[in-house]
Amino acid sequence: MATEETTSSTANGRRYEHLSSPDPVWLQVAEKHQVLEPLADKLYSLPIEEFRKVPYKPPPLPANAPVIGKDVAVEQAEITVRDGAKIAARICRPIERKDGSVLFFNIHGGGWTVGTPETEEAVSRQVAVQNKAVVVSIDYRRAPEYPFPYALNDSKDALLWCKDHAKSLGIDPERLIIGGGSAGANIASPILPLYPVTKPRTNIATVTQAAALSHIARDEGIGGIIGQVLNIPVTCHPDHFPTSKYEYHSFEQNAGSPIVNAFRMRKFWGFYLPTADANPLASPLLSKSFTGLPPALVQVAGMDPLRDEGLAYAEELKANGVDVVLNVYKGLPHAFYIYPDLPPSARYTQSVVDWIEQLLAKTGGQ
Repeated sequence: MATEETTSSTANGRRYEHLSSPDPVWLQVAEKHQVLEPLADKLYSLPIEEFRKVPYKPPPLPANAPVIGKDVAVEQAEITVRDGAKIAARICRPIERKDGSVLFFNIHGGGWTVGTPETEEAVSRQVAVQNKAVVVSIDYRRAPEYPFPYALNDSKDALLWCKDHAKSLGIDPERLIIGGGSAGANIASPILPLYPVTKPRTNIATVTQAAALSHIARDEGIGGIIGQVLNIPVTCHPDHFPTSKYEYHSFEQNAGSPIVNAFRMRKFWGFYLPTADANPLASPLLSKSFTGLPPALVQVAGMDPLRDEGLAYAEELKANGVDVVLNVYKGLPHAFYIYPDLPPSARYTQSVVDWIEQLLAKTGGQ
């Protein structure tokens, strides 16, 4: 997992190729998982009307997950977004409420197409308990019925709603952490440049600044964002990856990897961004500026088609003076944590908790 193991030059000059070698830990579940792969490809080949009829089940929780009603309290809220639509929000907090808590705005993954706030539940509960945080996850509108920029706009509007409702949520509006997994991390990263709340709230689709919420927050002056958690992030459309600047072999090398392969990722992109254009709010790696973004935790899986774009994004942040902690889970596929009993799955979640704890210690404690 350690950052120092990330690079290893090979005869062909590929620094990251070795990260795809399967971890023996993954081999413990690989055979069991393999029977699901043909079913998943069939599922993602269905017409969207049939696809939506298949019930979604969030990943199982680890045995030691905090318990609702004992360790954490969960509330539901309804948020009205810019076009008048209402989206659901799931609010998770420690069982003992404390005002002035840090907010962790946790955007769920699922290729912008599937998933719910419960998709990131393992992380949300642990952050709520161990970091004494209020965790808000939203049920943003999903593609293809609602393509880009709906998920991004819904997320931005919900984040601003959290700031506006800081008192009732029990949060400090100047201590916000944005995060997410996979497509959720994609949305989180452009949010960061959000404009000043004193300016009119324009539609994100018209904003030409950098990469998702983090970039938007910076560019638009939305204050209070002290950190970003980017777990197995999607950072660039495969047709627009800047190969002249960064190494990019994982999409081909790991094309047949389990859980999320290249075929499924292209399906997701087709649903979310049917125009397939090089928009930095959909592909944060294409942003023109990375300066002034908040500290970041970036977690990458070595056997993931998205590996190299996550590494490239972390590299770009570091090159622009952003404090970055990079964790690489060598030999594990995208979303490996759906198997919660694997030791790396526990490390993945605990790494988020530990990074937030260190961030809060640097910025004034909990």
